[in-house]
Amino acid sequence: MRAAMLVVTTTLLLTACTAAEAPTPRATVTETPEPQPAITATVTPEPAADPAIDVVANPFARPEWLGTTVLQKQDNDLGKAVATPKELRDRRLEPRPGAYPDPEDDAWFVEISAIPDDVLARSSWREECPVEPEDLAYIVMPFWGFDLQPHTGEMITSAAHAEEVAAVFEQMYVREFPIEEMRVTTWDEVRGDHTGDLNVTISFECRKVTGGYDVWSEHASGLAIDINPFHNPWVRDGYVFPELAGAYRDREWLRPGMIETQRQIIRDFAAAGWEWGGTWTDLDDWMHFSATGL
Repeated sequence: MRAAMLVVTTTLLLTACTAAEAPTPRATVTETPEPQPAITATVTPEPAADPAIDVVANPFARPEWLGTTVLQKQDNDLGKAVATPKELRDRRLEPRPGAYPDPEDDAWFVEISAIPDDVLARSSWREECPVEPEDLAYIVMPFWGFDLQPHTGEMITSAAHAEEVAAVFEQMYVREFPIEEMRVTTWDEVRGDHTGDLNVTISFECRKVTGGYDVWSEHASGLAIDINPFHNPWVRDGYVFPELAGAYRDREWLRPGMIETQRQIIRDFAAAGWEWGGTWTDLDDWMHFSATGL
């Protein structure tokens, strides 16, 4: 009996140990993720450049309206004076492209010759002009623009005075006096409609005296020179030429391009025997220099 109990007890202990040591089965669960929508890459184009930020405005650009408004002429062949537009009160414009490319450097040069046929054809010369082409000369020389760059200019003037004219302009060039345009003007520019805003430095123009007088101007023989007419206008009896240049009647407000900013110009012309219209008593002609005093 005791032996039987021992067997039973041993059996129970073995059963208990076996039950305690047996590993507990584990279930491994593998979760399948829900399908996700495909990722589509969106390419955004590079923003366009803002012209207001990336493009620097040209401070010397010519207004698009320049030369487009025709003025009604009065009995004296001048248009009625118009208030100077804000953009032109301190006028500093680059020249229009000329007959020649800009020089490669800023060295002075000058070429004086007889007038080429093609140049004479695009000028204001006509058979009724009081001078023959043989008495005129053609000058090609550089000038400093208001854009602070050298440009190539051209001028028709009296052959007898061409060298002294070139010498004065050489000194102006050395001092970097700014000129807006120096080119040969056409018949339509000289004898046609007025827009009141031209600003071409010239010598020869086949026309009568400004103000409707029936007498040939000294310009018609190449014996006078006008420098930056808009900056140095003609003023007489309340009329102004160019007609939009009224702001430049104020000669105390010195601005680039005005003769008074470099009075050496007056002295250089005087040394060559030329008189300045800015000293006349019956009118003011600040643009004008002449070999005859007229």
